[in-house]
Amino acid sequence: MKLIDFGLSDFIRPDERLNDIVGSAYYVAPEVLHRSYSTEADMWSIGVITYILLCGSRPFWARTESGIFRSVLRADPNFDDAPWQSASPEARDFVKRLLNRDYRKRMTAAQALSHPWLRDEHRQIPLDMLVFKLVKAYLRSTPLKRAALKALSRAITEDDLIYIRAQYNLLEPSSRDGQISIDNFRMALLQNSTDAMKESRTLEILNALEPLAYRRMDFEEFRAATISPYQLEALARWEEIAGTAFEYFEQEGNRAIAIEELAQEMNLSSAAYSIVRDWIRPSDGRLSFLGYTKFLHGLTMRSSNARRHH
Repeated sequence: MKLIDFGLSDFIRPDERLNDIVGSAYYVAPEVLHRSYSTEADMWSIGVITYILLCGSRPFWARTESGIFRSVLRADPNFDDAPWQSASPEARDFVKRLLNRDYRKRMTAAQALSHPWLRDEHRQIPLDMLVFKLVKAYLRSTPLKRAALKALSRAITEDDLIYIRAQYNLLEPSSRDGQISIDNFRMALLQNSTDAMKESRTLEILNALEPLAYRRMDFEEFRAATISPYQLEALARWEEIAGTAFEYFEQEGNRAIAIEELAQEMNLSSAAYSIVRDWIRPSDGRLSFLGYTKFLHGLTMRSSNARRHH
Protein backbone atom coordinates (compact mmCIF):
# COMPACT_ATOMS: atom_id res chain seq x y z
CA MET A 1 0.00 0.00 0.00
CA LYS A 2 1.25 3.50 -0.86
CA LEU A 3 -0.01 6.77 0.60
CA ILE A 4 -0.62 9.52 -1.96
CA ASP A 5 -1.77 13.14 -2.33
CA PHE A 6 0.81 15.12 -0.40
CA GLY A 7 0.02 18.38 -2.21
CA LEU A 8 0.15 20.41 1.00
CA SER A 9 3.30 18.76 2.35
CA ASP A 10 6.65 20.47 2.73
CA PHE A 11 10.15 19.74 4.01
CA ILE A 12 10.89 21.40 7.33
CA ARG A 13 13.84 21.64 9.68
CA PRO A 14 13.76 19.36 12.74
CA ASP A 15 13.60 22.44 14.98
CA GLU A 16 10.91 24.25 12.94
CA ARG A 17 7.26 24.67 13.99
CA LEU A 18 4.41 25.54 11.62
CA ASN A 19 1.20 27.45 12.31
CA ASP A 20 -1.10 27.09 9.28
CA ILE A 21 -4.17 24.88 9.67
CA VAL A 22 -3.95 22.60 6.62
CA GLY A 23 -4.89 19.03 5.81
CA SER A 24 -8.03 16.89 5.69
CA ALA A 25 -10.09 17.29 8.85
CA TYR A 26 -10.18 13.57 9.76
CA TYR A 27 -6.37 13.34 9.82
CA VAL A 28 -5.45 16.66 11.45
CA ALA A 29 -3.51 16.43 14.72
CA PRO A 30 -4.67 18.44 17.76
CA GLU A 31 -1.58 20.66 17.75
CA VAL A 32 -2.33 21.66 14.13
CA LEU A 33 -5.62 23.11 15.36
CA HIS A 34 -3.64 24.93 18.06
CA ARG A 35 -1.42 26.38 15.31
CA SER A 36 1.91 25.08 16.62
CA TYR A 37 3.13 21.80 15.17
CA SER A 38 6.00 19.89 13.63
CA THR A 39 6.65 16.38 12.31
CA GLU A 40 4.80 14.82 15.26
CA ALA A 41 1.59 15.79 13.47
CA ASP A 42 2.48 13.35 10.68
CA MET A 43 2.69 10.53 13.20
CA TRP A 44 -0.83 11.36 14.41
CA SER A 45 -2.07 11.16 10.80
CA ILE A 46 -0.40 7.76 10.41
CA GLY A 47 -2.20 6.69 13.56
CA VAL A 48 -5.55 7.73 12.06
CA ILE A 49 -4.82 5.85 8.82
CA THR A 50 -3.76 2.72 10.72
CA TYR A 51 -6.88 2.89 12.88
CA ILE A 52 -9.07 2.99 9.75
CA LEU A 53 -7.16 0.12 8.12
CA LEU A 54 -7.56 -2.08 11.19
CA CYS A 55 -11.21 -1.47 12.04
CA GLY A 56 -12.82 0.13 8.99
CA SER A 57 -14.08 3.26 10.75
CA ARG A 58 -12.66 6.67 11.59
CA PRO A 59 -11.39 7.37 15.11
CA PHE A 60 -12.87 10.88 15.02
CA TRP A 61 -16.15 11.56 13.28
CA ALA A 62 -18.84 14.22 13.00
CA ARG A 63 -21.18 15.56 10.31
CA THR A 64 -19.40 18.90 9.99
CA GLU A 65 -15.77 19.95 9.80
CA SER A 66 -16.05 21.95 13.02
CA GLY A 67 -17.57 18.88 14.67
CA ILE A 68 -14.64 16.74 13.50
CA PHE A 69 -12.21 19.28 14.93
CA ARG A 70 -14.03 19.19 18.29
CA SER A 71 -13.84 15.40 18.22
CA VAL A 72 -10.10 15.49 17.50
CA LEU A 73 -9.55 17.84 20.43
CA ARG A 74 -11.81 16.11 22.96
CA ALA A 75 -12.99 12.61 22.02
CA ASP A 76 -11.14 9.37 22.73
CA PRO A 77 -10.86 6.75 19.94
CA ASN A 78 -12.91 3.60 20.55
CA PHE A 79 -10.81 0.48 21.08
CA ASP A 80 -13.51 -1.56 22.82
CA ASP A 81 -15.93 -2.54 20.04
CA ALA A 82 -15.50 -5.08 17.25
CA PRO A 83 -13.24 -5.70 15.44
CA TRP A 84 -10.70 -4.36 17.96
CA GLN A 85 -11.13 -7.44 20.17
CA SER A 86 -9.56 -9.54 17.41
CA ALA A 87 -6.68 -7.11 16.82
CA SER A 88 -3.37 -8.04 18.41
CA PRO A 89 -2.24 -6.22 21.57
CA GLU A 90 0.76 -4.97 19.60
CA ALA A 91 -1.49 -3.43 16.93
CA ARG A 92 -3.65 -1.66 19.51
CA ASP A 93 -0.58 -0.39 21.35
CA PHE A 94 0.92 0.90 18.09
CA VAL A 95 -2.18 2.95 17.26
CA LYS A 96 -2.66 4.24 20.81
CA ARG A 97 0.93 5.46 20.96
CA LEU A 98 0.35 7.48 17.79
CA LEU A 99 -3.07 8.86 18.70
CA ASN A 100 -1.86 10.58 21.85
CA ARG A 101 -2.94 14.20 22.09
CA ASP A 102 0.31 15.17 23.79
CA TYR A 103 2.75 15.22 20.88
CA ARG A 104 5.66 14.77 23.31
CA LYS A 105 4.31 11.30 24.18
CA ARG A 106 3.79 10.23 20.56
CA MET A 107 6.23 7.84 18.87
CA THR A 108 8.62 9.25 16.32
CA ALA A 109 8.94 7.61 12.90
CA ALA A 110 12.09 5.74 13.99
CA GLN A 111 10.36 4.54 17.16
CA ALA A 112 7.33 3.39 15.16
CA LEU A 113 9.58 1.32 12.91
CA SER A 114 11.12 -0.19 16.07
CA HIS A 115 7.71 -1.07 17.52
CA PRO A 116 7.04 -4.83 17.95
CA TRP A 117 4.10 -4.63 15.53
CA LEU A 118 6.27 -3.36 12.64
CA ARG A 119 9.74 -4.42 13.64
CA ASP A 120 11.88 -6.00 10.93
CA GLU A 121 15.38 -7.04 11.94
CA HIS A 122 16.50 -6.80 8.32
CA ARG A 123 15.45 -3.14 8.01
CA GLN A 124 17.75 -0.45 9.37
CA ILE A 125 16.10 2.06 11.67
CA PRO A 126 16.76 5.67 10.56
CA LEU A 127 18.62 8.20 12.66
CA ASP A 128 16.19 9.95 15.01
CA MET A 129 16.68 13.66 15.67
CA LEU A 130 14.94 13.15 19.01
CA VAL A 131 18.14 11.45 20.16
CA PHE A 132 20.14 14.63 19.55
CA LYS A 133 17.57 16.74 21.42
CA LEU A 134 17.50 14.39 24.41
CA VAL A 135 21.30 14.09 24.63
CA LYS A 136 21.54 17.88 24.42
CA ALA A 137 19.14 18.24 27.37
CA TYR A 138 20.95 15.50 29.31
CA LEU A 139 24.35 17.16 28.94
CA ARG A 140 22.87 20.38 30.32
CA SER A 141 21.16 18.68 33.25
CA THR A 142 22.28 18.53 36.88
CA PRO A 143 23.81 15.46 38.56
CA LEU A 144 20.52 14.82 40.38
CA LYS A 145 18.54 14.84 37.12
CA ARG A 146 21.07 12.51 35.49
CA ALA A 147 20.77 10.11 38.42
CA ALA A 148 16.97 10.19 38.10
CA LEU A 149 17.17 9.41 34.37
CA LYS A 150 19.73 6.66 34.96
CA ALA A 151 17.36 4.97 37.41
CA LEU A 152 14.50 5.29 34.92
CA SER A 153 16.59 3.78 32.12
CA ARG A 154 17.38 0.75 34.29
CA ALA A 155 13.67 0.07 34.80
CA ILE A 156 12.70 -0.45 31.16
CA THR A 157 12.63 -3.84 29.44
CA GLU A 158 15.00 -5.25 26.83
CA ASP A 159 12.20 -4.83 24.30
CA ASP A 160 12.09 -1.11 25.06
CA LEU A 161 15.85 -0.94 24.55
CA ILE A 162 15.77 -2.15 20.93
CA TYR A 163 15.16 1.35 19.58
CA ILE A 164 17.85 2.88 21.81
CA ARG A 165 20.39 0.19 20.86
CA ALA A 166 19.64 0.77 17.16
CA GLN A 167 20.25 4.51 17.56
CA TYR A 168 23.47 3.87 19.47
CA ASN A 169 24.71 1.52 16.74
CA LEU A 170 23.99 4.19 14.11
CA LEU A 171 26.55 6.32 15.94
CA GLU A 172 29.12 3.55 15.28
CA PRO A 173 30.70 3.31 18.74
CA SER A 174 34.40 2.59 18.98
CA SER A 175 35.37 -1.04 18.39
CA ARG A 176 37.99 -0.59 21.11
CA ASP A 177 35.82 0.44 24.07
CA GLY A 178 32.26 0.61 22.66
CA GLN A 179 31.97 4.30 23.53
CA ILE A 180 31.02 7.40 21.53
CA SER A 181 32.17 11.02 21.36
CA ILE A 182 31.06 14.14 19.53
CA ASP A 183 32.80 12.82 16.40
CA ASN A 184 30.35 9.90 16.30
CA PHE A 185 27.40 12.29 16.40
CA ARG A 186 28.97 14.44 13.69
CA MET A 187 29.55 11.49 11.34
CA ALA A 188 26.11 10.01 11.99
CA LEU A 189 24.49 13.34 11.23
CA LEU A 190 26.36 13.59 7.92
CA GLN A 191 25.80 9.96 6.87
CA ASN A 192 22.20 9.36 7.96
CA SER A 193 20.45 12.71 7.90
CA THR A 194 18.01 13.84 5.24
CA ASP A 195 18.54 16.95 3.13
CA ALA A 196 16.11 18.83 5.36
CA MET A 197 18.13 17.84 8.43
CA LYS A 198 21.39 18.89 6.79
CA GLU A 199 19.90 22.29 5.94
CA SER A 200 18.83 22.82 9.54
CA ARG A 201 20.92 24.16 12.35
CA THR A 202 23.40 21.27 12.21
CA LEU A 203 26.28 23.26 13.65
CA GLU A 204 24.07 24.50 16.46
CA ILE A 205 23.06 20.91 17.25
CA LEU A 206 26.69 19.78 17.37
CA ASN A 207 27.73 22.80 19.43
CA ALA A 208 25.14 21.77 22.02
CA LEU A 209 26.96 18.43 22.30
CA GLU A 210 30.31 20.15 22.85
CA PRO A 211 30.88 18.50 26.28
CA LEU A 212 31.37 15.23 24.39
CA ALA A 213 34.42 16.75 22.72
CA TYR A 214 36.22 16.33 26.04
CA ARG A 215 34.86 13.01 27.23
CA ARG A 216 33.18 9.86 25.97
CA MET A 217 29.80 8.25 26.59
CA ASP A 218 29.11 4.53 26.98
CA PHE A 219 25.83 2.76 26.23
CA GLU A 220 24.63 2.86 29.83
CA GLU A 221 24.89 6.65 29.90
CA PHE A 222 23.47 6.96 26.38
CA ARG A 223 20.48 4.90 27.53
CA ALA A 224 19.90 7.34 30.39
CA ALA A 225 20.37 10.33 28.11
CA THR A 226 17.91 9.18 25.44
CA ILE A 227 15.11 7.89 27.63
CA SER A 228 11.96 10.02 27.31
CA PRO A 229 9.86 10.23 30.50
CA TYR A 230 7.03 11.77 28.47
CA GLN A 231 6.81 8.78 26.14
CA LEU A 232 7.17 6.23 28.94
CA GLU A 233 4.41 7.99 30.87
CA ALA A 234 2.05 7.20 27.99
CA LEU A 235 2.55 3.44 28.41
CA ALA A 236 -0.04 1.35 30.23
CA ARG A 237 2.70 -0.03 32.48
CA TRP A 238 4.05 3.38 33.46
CA GLU A 239 3.18 2.90 37.13
CA GLU A 240 5.23 -0.31 37.23
CA ILE A 241 8.17 1.30 35.40
CA ALA A 242 8.13 4.37 37.64
CA GLY A 243 7.92 2.26 40.80
CA THR A 244 10.91 0.14 39.79
CA ALA A 245 12.86 3.23 38.73
CA PHE A 246 12.21 4.88 42.08
CA GLU A 247 13.60 1.84 43.88
CA TYR A 248 16.81 2.16 41.85
CA PHE A 249 16.86 5.90 42.54
CA GLU A 250 16.54 5.25 46.28
CA GLN A 251 19.56 2.95 46.14
CA GLU A 252 21.74 5.32 44.14
CA GLY A 253 20.94 8.96 43.49
CA ASN A 254 18.25 10.14 45.89
CA ARG A 255 19.51 12.61 48.46
CA ALA A 256 18.29 15.26 50.83
CA ILE A 257 17.28 18.41 48.97
CA ALA A 258 15.91 21.76 50.11
CA ILE A 259 12.63 23.09 48.72
CA GLU A 260 14.43 26.07 47.22
CA GLU A 261 17.02 23.86 45.50
CA LEU A 262 14.39 21.54 44.02
CA ALA A 263 12.40 24.50 42.72
CA GLN A 264 15.57 25.87 41.15
CA GLU A 265 16.36 22.48 39.60
CA MET A 266 12.94 22.54 37.94
CA ASN A 267 13.00 26.24 36.98
CA LEU A 268 10.06 27.00 39.27
CA SER A 269 9.50 30.32 41.02
CA SER A 270 9.10 30.82 44.75
CA ALA A 271 5.34 30.83 44.17
CA ALA A 272 5.59 27.04 43.64
CA TYR A 273 7.29 26.32 46.99
CA SER A 274 4.03 25.15 48.57
CA ILE A 275 3.62 22.57 45.78
CA VAL A 276 7.25 21.48 45.81
CA ARG A 277 7.08 20.91 49.58
CA ASP A 278 4.73 17.95 48.98
CA TRP A 279 7.37 16.26 46.82
CA ILE A 280 9.94 15.99 49.62
CA ARG A 281 9.65 13.41 52.41
CA PRO A 282 9.49 15.07 55.85
CA SER A 283 11.26 12.06 57.38
CA ASP A 284 14.60 12.45 55.57
CA GLY A 285 14.30 15.43 53.22
CA ARG A 286 14.66 13.27 50.10
CA LEU A 287 12.39 13.10 47.07
CA SER A 288 9.24 11.04 47.54
CA PHE A 289 7.88 8.84 44.76
CA LEU A 290 5.58 11.68 43.73
CA GLY A 291 8.51 14.08 43.80
CA TYR A 292 10.59 11.72 41.69
CA THR A 293 7.97 11.45 38.94
CA LYS A 294 7.36 15.21 38.98
CA PHE A 295 11.09 15.84 38.83
CA LEU A 296 11.35 13.56 35.79
CA HIS A 297 8.71 15.16 33.62
CA GLY A 298 7.00 18.18 35.06
CA LEU A 299 3.87 19.42 36.74
CA THR A 300 0.96 18.35 34.58
CA MET A 301 1.46 14.61 34.16
CA ARG A 302 -1.03 12.08 35.43
CA SER A 303 1.65 11.00 37.90
CA SER A 304 0.27 13.65 40.24
CA ASN A 305 -2.37 11.11 41.12
CA ALA A 306 0.07 8.21 41.43
CA ARG A 307 0.52 6.34 44.64
CA ARG A 308 3.13 7.73 47.02
CA HIS A 309 6.17 5.70 48.05
CA HIS A 310 7.72 6.64 51.38
